[in-house]
Amino acid sequence: MIKSITILIVLLFAFSLHPFGSWGQIPPTTEQQLENQTDIDQSETEDDSYLLQLEHFKKNPLNLNEADANELRELIFLTDLQIDNLVSYRHLLGNLISIYELQAIPGWDVETIKRILPFVTVSNAISMVEDFRRRLRDGDKRLLFRCSEILERSEGFDKSGTGTKYLGGRERIFFRYRYRYKNLLQYGLLGDKDAGEQFLKGQQRYGFDFYSFHLFVRKIGKIEALALGDFTVNMGQGLIQWQSLAFKKSVDVMSIKRQSTILRPYNSSGEFYFHRGAGITMQLVKIEVTAFASIRKLSANFVADTVNSEDFISSFLNSGYHRTQSENSNRNNVRQFSFGGNISYRVNNLHVAMNGVIYDFSLPVQKRAEPYNLFAIGGKSWSNFSIDYSYTFHNLHFFGEAATDKNLNKAFLNGLLISLDPRVDLSLLQRTISKEYQAEYGNAFTENAYPTNENGIYAGISIRPLAGWRLDIYSDLYKFPWLKYGVDAPSYGKDFLAQVSYRPNKQLEIYSRLRTGSKQSNQPGNATVTNYLVLIPRQNWRTQVDYRVDASITLRNRIELLWYDKAGPNEQTGFLTFFDLIFKPLLKAYGGTARLQYFETDDYNSRVYAYENDVLYSYSIPAFFGKGYRYYINLSYDLKRNISFWLRWAQTIYRDTTPIGSGLDEIPGNHRSEIKFQAQWLF
Repeated sequence: MIKSITILIVLLFAFSLHPFGSWGQIPPTTEQQLENQTDIDQSETEDDSYLLQLEHFKKNPLNLNEADANELRELIFLTDLQIDNLVSYRHLLGNLISIYELQAIPGWDVETIKRILPFVTVSNAISMVEDFRRRLRDGDKRLLFRCSEILERSEGFDKSGTGTKYLGGRERIFFRYRYRYKNLLQYGLLGDKDAGEQFLKGQQRYGFDFYSFHLFVRKIGKIEALALGDFTVNMGQGLIQWQSLAFKKSVDVMSIKRQSTILRPYNSSGEFYFHRGAGITMQLVKIEVTAFASIRKLSANFVADTVNSEDFISSFLNSGYHRTQSENSNRNNVRQFSFGGNISYRVNNLHVAMNGVIYDFSLPVQKRAEPYNLFAIGGKSWSNFSIDYSYTFHNLHFFGEAATDKNLNKAFLNGLLISLDPRVDLSLLQRTISKEYQAEYGNAFTENAYPTNENGIYAGISIRPLAGWRLDIYSDLYKFPWLKYGVDAPSYGKDFLAQVSYRPNKQLEIYSRLRTGSKQSNQPGNATVTNYLVLIPRQNWRTQVDYRVDASITLRNRIELLWYDKAGPNEQTGFLTFFDLIFKPLLKAYGGTARLQYFETDDYNSRVYAYENDVLYSYSIPAFFGKGYRYYINLSYDLKRNISFWLRWAQTIYRDTTPIGSGLDEIPGNHRSEIKFQAQWLF
């Protein structure tokens, strides 16, 4: 272990003497949003569409003088209040002369402008007629290949033992071809093989375990969007359907509204949250009509009814893993047919829409007979319908959605964005979702992972009192009227966050964040017949410093402390600190990042998450618990203007812990090492 750390320190010192090239990064607020989302889902999202979108806007900046509201929503950093105010400003005063003219628009603060600068432009150039030949001929073509592997042999790959084993090799392989012409035409094909899955044999005899194809066209006459193949559908505020990546509570306290075009192309490796079929959006003056239909196979667990000789779906499997005989037996064993649509009316700053989606399954759904599943989705079909609405009045933006399901159970969500002052913004959100309400692909702004069984109210405020200073605060109170997994009675909770940020100049940025909350759950270790609830508090404090040494090198340091059930019978603590070295010289063919990290927690309940830079279009957010060290090194090199390579090495070394992992992922030693290679060809 000491040898590994020594080697890393030498490498860090060597890199500091030789600046590396540009390395793509996302804003710190988005990093925190991804960390929070990973904590909620207990897994990392495989939807990299937003990374693809940001990379596209870096190379093809969005013209703020030409972009309509839907195109502006592709920039995930903007709220609908800012978008509506920008469109109104252009309508009243004409095109922008400079990007910094945005400061004169209500709701647009300096930090937002800095955040979008790499992705936008202001131009009054006359647009060329985008005929279809130009779309087919002048687009950007990319072929990407990625391969990664855990070097230590886990139990699932140890063929010398007996019992269940993984059928395939240890490597994970991913490829993607994509053609894109601006935001008007794109199509592509991808394939993905997870570690442990077979390749060109067995259930995967056609090569990859998962393939995805999409064709997406925009703005052809009255056709606003046309989707063929794989696509996502995002409607309203996520009460009935939201398949793209969407965030919940975070330090970006104003990002409480779901905003996206209804149809979006899908070309990520996740195998569950998308439709496969066709969709179309038609623009008819002030009315927009969307319709879609999808037929696809899903993986699911079965339960046999021996009395009626009938099978039931007990749960859908969304991991995408098909590594063992058992996992392969559940692969693509259920057919799902779905169709739906949207009718939207927009006039000036008012928007009203009706949404609907209907599902039909090849087998009936019947969840496990547990009390918390009493109101779960059941039967061979399901449906949801809703009305969503929004209205902007000066510095106030109101929005919401009212939804119902097949059994007429109700769900309501309403929010408000207010720019009180050029230096003060306020957000409010209320949700009332009945314990019976269910939606298969729902993803709203809730404490729960899915919109069901929740009442709550959220308030956030962002204050910029002085130049360089920013204070973001939110408070969320919620209750669950029915039981949940691990919570055997109606329960409640609360959450509070405050973050102070200071950026006196372009070289230095500091933020310190306190997050505290408490939530009821079953008493851990309870030995009585009946479970009872206890309120378990959790506090988290983080401070991070970014210092830009020069145009080439940025240093970063983070310290994080976590307290779980402080002063209670199940008290645990967590600690994490890391040092980053980021290389961003201009006009160089090489680049890279490196990190050295130490973590120490009592158990999984006191785990700490940390966003990690990775190869292009990828990232990592491991959950750290136990005691140990971690380091990684990312390198990139542009062989030519159109050929690029990335290499990543990461290793976690645990103190006094062996073996690590569990089940088929158990590794006999005390360290886990990963190597990753990626190549991209532009042509």
